[in-house]
Amino acid sequence: MNVILEIEKSMMRSDLPDFRSGDTIAVHYKIKEGDRERIQVFEGVVIAKKGGGVRETFIVRKVSYGVGVERIFPLHSPLIDKIDIKKKGKVRKAKLYYLRGRSKKASRIKERSRYEQITASNGSSETAETSIQTEETATPVEENSTAQ
Repeated sequence: MNVILEIEKSMMRSDLPDFRSGDTIAVHYKIKEGDRERIQVFEGVVIAKKGGGVRETFIVRKVSYGVGVERIFPLHSPLIDKIDIKKKGKVRKAKLYYLRGRSKKASRIKERSRYEQITASNGSSETAETSIQTEETATPVEENSTAQ
């Protein structure tokens, strides 16, 4: 295999969650101020993911005091402490640059249903239907035997 790919694999992080464009996430980012280090949370909507491997980046957009703020984060950066997924968004595009021109209600993104989240993670609708059925049948129903 390629030597560069081997080196990049050792630098990639595996502890980060899977997210995609349209998801609302909170990025906990380490910031050094002089001799001390603190964690700053940047919460917003993922509008794009680019690149691959170690060079993969994502853009998060939020509105702060009426001004749109976007920040580009390297996905495998050691400065990212953790990423929390707040909401899973239902979008049909990979790049949501059109949100830059929208404000307030027009920039809202619908939330993906539980069924859509399962199908997206499994890749087929048959497995999603069976997993939902097994979850429903997994809860035991108690019968009242003392009433007879």
